[in-house]
Amino acid sequence: MADAQGRVGASSEHEKLGARLRAARDYLGLSQDLVAQHLGVSRPAISAMERGTRKVSSVELKKLARLYGKPVAFFLGEEMDPVLEADEVSTALFRATRQLSDSDRQQVLQFAEFLRHSGPAPRGTS
Repeated sequence: MADAQGRVGASSEHEKLGARLRAARDYLGLSQDLVAQHLGVSRPAISAMERGTRKVSSVELKKLARLYGKPVAFFLGEEMDPVLEADEVSTALFRATRQLSDSDRQQVLQFAEFLRHSGPAPRGTS
């Protein structure tokens, strides 16, 4: 049950909603501050939503869905987004490389191209 500020004990459903919200925000490279401004709430409120410890109102969810370019059903778990799920690795790669020098990023790109053209990895390795 929520308290007067809309905080809830993290439940499985709230955590899943929060995880989807965070994944969509991360995928787009948006900051919690920017999303908070868009919604008219504080950055800690966005953080609490993404942790599943704050309720997300229907109006907030509609605004977030619009901002993230996803249907509301996606965030409710009624519609899966295979691109977003598959792109978790891409997001991790982006995060890992964004602080590298241009030269190092170029080497990472060349290695990725090498792997792409070398064919699939043998089974049992990856």
